[in-house]
Amino acid sequence: MVESKGWDWKIVKGDKASMWLEPSIESYYLLHRWKDQNKKSFLDLGCGLGRHSILFGKYDFKVSCFDISEEAISRTKEWAENEKLEFDYKIGDMLNLPYDDESFDCILCRNVISHTDTNGMKQIVKELDRVMKKNGECYLTLGSKDTWGFKQTSWPLVDPNTRMKMEKGPEYNTPHFYVDYKLAKELFNKFEIINIRQEVDYYEKEDKVFDSYHYHLLIRKV
Repeated sequence: MVESKGWDWKIVKGDKASMWLEPSIESYYLLHRWKDQNKKSFLDLGCGLGRHSILFGKYDFKVSCFDISEEAISRTKEWAENEKLEFDYKIGDMLNLPYDDESFDCILCRNVISHTDTNGMKQIVKELDRVMKKNGECYLTLGSKDTWGFKQTSWPLVDPNTRMKMEKGPEYNTPHFYVDYKLAKELFNKFEIINIRQEVDYYEKEDKVFDSYHYHLLIRKV
């Protein structure tokens, strides 16, 4: 199992930080879905700069912010205090979440839990199952083997599903785990998979177009 490593949020400032302060599109749907289900306890797993913590906190969810990065937690806390919101904050590793069994009604981990290898991913799935309440729901994303990153042969192959990202930036030398449809279903076979889909985002850098494929899963603990 590779060593866990988070983003280097210290270099994500100014204009680079702006996109990480705006909640993801699907988070608004989840907010209202979980509000309608009367869910209360929300874990922002890999909270980053706090965009989803703040969103759910403003709608009276009991928010727990978790990240491996002290910088991320510090900046999330500063933002929350400015908004006069009170959250629980913990720094740690997703492989061993510092929460009691069945602590959360709902969990959001977008573009987070893929930062490990295959053995690490299996352990994270066990931890998700452990900390979720019965009938609790989790929305998560996983890198797809169709994405350009998995095809970068210059990035070291850790195991058949994992490459070490060598592109300069906040994820440099960070493991990235990738799935196909079959593997995604196998990983979460203990859960009810409410929805699973693959999406592609395009972005341009230095006059080149890159594609970023991810699987999006909404799962329920049965």
